[in-house]
Amino acid sequence: MNTPPRILIVTAAFGEGHNSAARNLGLALDAAGATTRVSDPCLLGAPGLTELLSRCYRMVTNRFPRIWAMIYKSTDRCDFSRRRSPVLRLPERALGTLIDEFKPAAIVCTYPLYPYFLKRMSQGIHGKLPVFTVVTDSIEINAAWLRAPSDWWLVTDPVTREAMIRRNLPAEKIIDTGFPVHPIFSELTPIDVADSCEPFRILYFPTAKRSLVRSHGAALLDTSPSVHLTFVLGRNVRRLYAQAKQLKDRHPGRVRIIGWTRKVPLLLNHHHLVVGKAGGATVHEAIAARCPMLIHHLVPGQEEGNLRLLETLGGGTLADSPAALTRQVSDLLADHAAGWRSMKHALARHGRNSGALAATRFILNHIVDRG
Repeated sequence: MNTPPRILIVTAAFGEGHNSAARNLGLALDAAGATTRVSDPCLLGAPGLTELLSRCYRMVTNRFPRIWAMIYKSTDRCDFSRRRSPVLRLPERALGTLIDEFKPAAIVCTYPLYPYFLKRMSQGIHGKLPVFTVVTDSIEINAAWLRAPSDWWLVTDPVTREAMIRRNLPAEKIIDTGFPVHPIFSELTPIDVADSCEPFRILYFPTAKRSLVRSHGAALLDTSPSVHLTFVLGRNVRRLYAQAKQLKDRHPGRVRIIGWTRKVPLLLNHHHLVVGKAGGATVHEAIAARCPMLIHHLVPGQEEGNLRLLETLGGGTLADSPAALTRQVSDLLADHAAGWRSMKHALARHGRNSGALAATRFILNHIVDRG
């Protein structure tokens, strides 16, 4: 290519997995010589409504997961190729404006609605531009992804690929690149499987519930004196700090508290175990770091496949109560941490720590620069 290809990456604020995949792909494509733009047409077209819906999404998925499961399953029956509600017209117009202004050679979608918008656009842009749909879910794939009018689907793992082929998608169009984790994962060295596990470092990502910080933290710390716990409070630092600080005071030298951080890849590679919710970004970052994972919160529907993937690989399982966390960590540490070492071996065999780089190679090999 004589000039750098311009690639538009479109995402949405409904779940961190979409945004994480988009950001990481942008980094990898830029490093490979492309010119990228990462944008959220929903946020551009309807900023106030998108912010409101995003807050509602986080509240419902954290506090009322069964309600969200019903909403999620209802979208499985929607035909987005025919629906053009006034609400959806706003991000659709914003996407059209992005294309007119940026003039990309290809479009990468990390959210399933956008390929439908592209097909409907009056200028027939879908027929001119290759569309790559990055599926951020695993195994349990919503029909919105499957029906999306795309040239290629980039997926997280072989099991997901086979599941999509069984749903009648063309096998040659479904590419197992791995989830687009941050490119730095391919450069980091995970904890060795022969590590002494003394201390046994656990990385904990809580939800916004204060009571769970106390009960989960106590359960993990009381499992064994060798357990050292790192809290990553993120955007909930003000809400949850007091509860984490109580545990830090009660267990001197064994608790570390972090607010928002860009060093999650490094933290995952320096901890023996991660405990968190089954979001796509967190699960696949744990897989990339070969860091076994316990799931303490599961959103029915979209996150069930992420848990299934961990269990299929042998790299993690569900532990959604204090008693379950204590039991699972005790089992992992038993017999000189034989259970933990088995999970480490399983994640090493899977070997997915460069999804953004693999996706970048595929995308650049399959586009034709219009410039």
